[in-house]
Amino acid sequence: MTTRIDARFAELKQQGRSAFVTFVMAGDPDAKTSLDILKALPKAGADVIEIGMPFTDPMADGPSIQAAGLRALKGGMTLRKTLAMVRDFRKDDNATPIVLMGYYNPIYIYGVDSFLADAKEAGVDGLIIVDLPPEEDTELCIPAMKAGLNFIRLATPTTDDKRLPAVLANTSGFVYYVSITGITGAATADSNAVSEAVARIKRHTRLPVCVGFGIRTPDTARAIAENANGAVVGTAIVDVVRGSLDAEGRATPKTVPAVADLVSTLAQGVRGAKQAAE
Repeated sequence: MTTRIDARFAELKQQGRSAFVTFVMAGDPDAKTSLDILKALPKAGADVIEIGMPFTDPMADGPSIQAAGLRALKGGMTLRKTLAMVRDFRKDDNATPIVLMGYYNPIYIYGVDSFLADAKEAGVDGLIIVDLPPEEDTELCIPAMKAGLNFIRLATPTTDDKRLPAVLANTSGFVYYVSITGITGAATADSNAVSEAVARIKRHTRLPVCVGFGIRTPDTARAIAENANGAVVGTAIVDVVRGSLDAEGRATPKTVPAVADLVSTLAQGVRGAKQAAE
């Protein structure tokens, strides 16, 4: 099985550069604007797109992404509508990998088999479900793999060498390394510590390792990309969305261009990295 994720990382390896991975919240600030943002991301330099599935109790998310999820839920975004948004995106883009990121509860309510079938049909390539540990792989991970979707696991600064094999056992697509201990947007990534962590993870797997949490500037993105196969930015993008809204929290003509401008700047940072990690 070769997914769009596998193909994209193979392509980037040939180019000798790391991936720029962007995170946006589905339905933030509204369904139409969210789709417009999604369509603008590849043109601005995103190599892989993570889409947040709005959830009422997002325990790993910092205030910015929590607020984005609440804006989306207030606007009526659902998991079914999130899949419809991916389907609309695929009408014009059949190459950019799409990863849905979030929590298990909405998928459980939707029904695992129905969700996986609908996600695959919509054009989803992978899943990051932050509250399902390896011990629960039969719940979603293994069925997802059988459905042809990558299941991407998180590794953290507290994931030691004893724990890593379990984390990596059924992981595919790439490994997502969380660069800080804590929630999204809480601190800035330390490129030296990240370099050591990425090297350690790579001793256990041949999968690409992407680093997220704590990357907000082109310089930080560049530093991370020099040591990892990808740099993930979420909070900074979500903050730009919020900053572009009017007093009532509605999208303005500035919303999509503001996101595209930031993504373009960050992409230049990633692409300016001296050498992507092997």
